[in-house]
Amino acid sequence: MTSERPGELVLVRHGETEWSKSGQHTGRTDIPLTENGIEQAKRAGRYLADRTFALALSSPLQRARDTAALVGVDAELDEDLYEWDYGAYEGLTTPQIKVLRHGPW
Repeated sequence: MTSERPGELVLVRHGETEWSKSGQHTGRTDIPLTENGIEQAKRAGRYLADRTFALALSSPLQRARDTAALVGVDAELDEDLYEWDYGAYEGLTTPQIKVLRHGPW
C-alpha cells in the first residue's frame, strides 16, 4: 500500500485582462494581464506554492503564459488550449452581441 494521494487536476484561469474586466469576449486576441490580473496570478501562486506538478500546460497566449509564470510553474505550451474563436463577436460584450443577433445568444 502506498501513501500517495490520488491524481489531482488543478485548473487556473488566467488573471484579469482589460477585456475580461469589461465583459468583452476574449478568444484569440492576445490581451495582456492588468495589474490586478498580475496580482491574482501571484496570489494563486502563493496558494499553490506547496504543490508539485507532474505536468503544467498553458495556452500559447500571453495572458495564460504570464499567469503560469507568475504562479510559478514551467508550463508546456499547447496549441489545443487556445481560447474560443469568437470570430466577428471577438471583443464585443454579450449585450452588444444580442443586438447584432436579434435572438438568443
